[in-house]
Formats: sequence, structure tokens, C-alpha cells
Amino acid sequence: MEKVKSIFKKYGFVFSFLFTVGIIALFHFTRLKGLKIYPVAMNFAIFWLFFSSLFTEETIIQKFARLSEGKLSEPVKIYTKNLTYIWCVFLFLQFLCSVVTCFLSDTIWMIYNGFLSYVLLGTFFAVEYAVRIVFRKMKKL
Repeated sequence: MEKVKSIFKKYGFVFSFLFTVGIIALFHFTRLKGLKIYPVAMNFAIFWLFFSSLFTEETIIQKFARLSEGKLSEPVKIYTKNLTYIWCVFLFLQFLCSVVTCFLSDTIWMIYNGFLSYVLLGTFFAVEYAVRIVFRKMKKL
């Protein structure tokens, strides 16, 4: 067993690389459609992380805010709780779109899940960040 561990430790990168190439080749040459489920699973997992935090004492966004700001004032807690609701809606819509694209052509699936979903996510975050800056300047946060 020790010999196997030492071989894997020494050549682990090679094994990982060959495994990855093998999986890519499997999906490419067999045209398996299971790969389309990955964005669905990831979008749902991220949505569920945000959504389930609504039922805890502190939402995920409040945890991030507390890590960067320290103790949170009451207006900040309200803002971050409402922001979590908004992110949940956005993430659920992203999840639904990724489900729908599984049933469309491969080209549409690639455009949405490989490009457009990231553009939408980045734009949503940028708008939210701009709103946060405006609120801070208004001394509400």
C-alpha cells in the first residue's frame, strides 16, 4: 500500500491529466449528453446555498459582510437580507435557464452556459456593487 501511495504521490499529476483527457475524449467521441447537466447542478447548488441561508440566523451575504466589515449595524443587516432575496431570485432564474437549454440545441446550450450566463452574473454583480456604493454615500449603510 505504501508503494502505491508513493507512486501516486510522485506521478499524481500525470494520472490526473490522463484521467481528465480520458473523460473529455469520452464525452467528445460518444456524444454523451450528461455533460449538459453540470451547469444545472452548479446553478442549483449555488441557488440552494443562498436560499437555505435565508432560514438561518445570518444569511450568506451577511456572513461575507461581517467578514469584511466586522460588526453589522441594523440597516446593513436589513440590506443584506433583502439582497439575499434578490440574489435568490436571480440565481433561480439562472438555474431555470440552464435547465431549459438542456433541451435545446448544443449551440444554444454552449452560448448560454458557456458565455451568456457569466455575462449576466457579472453584470448583476456590477449593478449590485454600484447600488451598494450609492447607498454607502447616502450614509444608509
